[in-house]
Order: sequence, then structure tokens, then C-alpha cells
Amino acid sequence: MAVLGPPPAAPIAVAELPLAVVEMPPAPAPAPRGVPQSLARHVDPALVEFTAAGALPRIGADGRMPMRAYARPFDRGDPRPRVALILGGIGLRAGLSEEAIRGLPPQLALAFTPYAPNPAPLIEQARDRGFETLLALPMEPTGFPMNDPGHRALLTGLSAGENAQRLEWLLARYPGHVGAVGALTSMRGDRFAAMAEPFAQMQLALSARGLLYFDARPGAPNPQRVWGLTVDVVVDEPHTRGEIDQRLAQLERLARERGGALGYLGELTPVALERLAAWTAGLEARGLALAPVTALVRRPEIAAR
Repeated sequence: MAVLGPPPAAPIAVAELPLAVVEMPPAPAPAPRGVPQSLARHVDPALVEFTAAGALPRIGADGRMPMRAYARPFDRGDPRPRVALILGGIGLRAGLSEEAIRGLPPQLALAFTPYAPNPAPLIEQARDRGFETLLALPMEPTGFPMNDPGHRALLTGLSAGENAQRLEWLLARYPGHVGAVGALTSMRGDRFAAMAEPFAQMQLALSARGLLYFDARPGAPNPQRVWGLTVDVVVDEPHTRGEIDQRLAQLERLARERGGALGYLGELTPVALERLAAWTAGLEARGLALAPVTALVRRPEIAAR
């Protein structure tokens, strides 16, 4: 199992000023073009490409990638079974989203919807607390068009060029993500993912920009052309208290059996938040490590080409 983590931070040198000298603090650096000022300190300008679609993630000239640059530190020598979880639906309901960011442990990953009306304050809060963030990637689900993933979703009936343009629009919504998850709340893109060529092209596009991809369909193969992982358990289907508890227990069992396991929770509800808070609070006592998603990812099974 390959493990990602950011390079160790360089020590920060603190200059000592003579007591008689008083200097005004420097003005904050301007945000990269297309990036909200409030998020500028969380975004590396070297990892942003400015296009007609907006500020897109990219691999830096020195080879640094968003998947590593924005990853949360994790002790890779920790021998405990690792359990990770992606919480979807962030940004749809601002109050619940803020409650999740404020109250849940920052080892969880937060998947932001691209249709959120005012996501920047929530993303800033999430980054301030150290959460890894993902783009919730809308793709054509089973039951489309009755199940509608939105006006910018990747669809089987569109040309490769049209889907590529939509993907750029989606990736330009917010900067600083480690990658994307193929789900928009409970819609997990089953129909689009069943189309081999469009699904492969989407993965290649994410890989070319240094991003991870998480497949939210338990039982599906791990992503083949991009660093990432397929989730092991969807913990809120159905999203009742008892079922959520049972699925979280299943996630723990898989982590113990395999050394690591990844869950996905798509619907942000008060019940889900309450059960997640109780579950995460007891993980350490049960001998498990709550890990960021970047601590579980695998390399592509097929070389990108």
C-alpha cells in the first residue's frame, strides 16, 4: 500500500528586531488571479494554472503536485490499522457544513459540492483546521435524468470535448483540493463510470493535474489511471442512526483485516454528524488510527498514457 505525505516542512527562522525598532506588518500578498483573497494563504500559486475556465490545479514546474502539497501530515510509521472517511455534501447546507468543520476531527476529508452558493468561508475554515478537501465530482448516476447531478455533470451522452470542458469548469470552482471523489451526495456516477473510455479520460485528466481520485462505488476496481482508492463502505445507506453505526463498525472490521479501510458518507444530516462525532471519539481507544485519505491512496494500476 503506497502512502503519500507532504515533504517535511523547513524550519522557520525568526528574526530578532532591536527593541527600539517598530515595524508595520507587511501587507498580505495578493491572491492569485481567480482565487478568493480569503483562500490565498492556503493556495500555492505555483500549483495554479490560469485559464478561461478559471484557476485550475496543476503540477508545478518542480514536479510538486496538489495531492502532496495539500495533504495532511500523518505518521507513516504508525502500526495501527488505518481508517479514513470522506464526508460529502459540504457546502449545500451552510449551517450543517460549518458545524461539521467546527466539531469533527480534521483527519476526515471534506467533499465540497461544486454548486455551493458561497463556499469560500467554509473552505477557509476547513483549511484553517487542517482538513483535506476534495471536489465532489458530479457524474451521470443510475436513474438519470430523474436523478439529476446538476447542469455541469459529466454525462454519457456528451462528446469527449464537452465533458473535458465541464471537468475544467468543475475543477476551477475552488483551489487547493487534494483531488476529487466521484459522487455528489448519494449520487455516485454509476452510469458514467460504466463507460470505459470517458471514465478513463476523466482519470487521466485528474492525473495530469496532480490530483487524486476516489471512487465512491464499493466493490469497483481501484482507479486504474490516477492515484487514488475505491471506498470500502458507504456508511449512510440508509442514513438512519442504527445503520450508520453498523456501517461504521463494518469499516473498522475491514481496517483490522486489511490494515486500512475507506468510508464515504454522502448525506450531511444532524444524525450523521452526531454518529460520526461519537464514532471518531472512540477510535483511539479501540486501537485504530483515524487517517487522512492521502495516507491510504494507491498508485495507478495502469500507467497513465
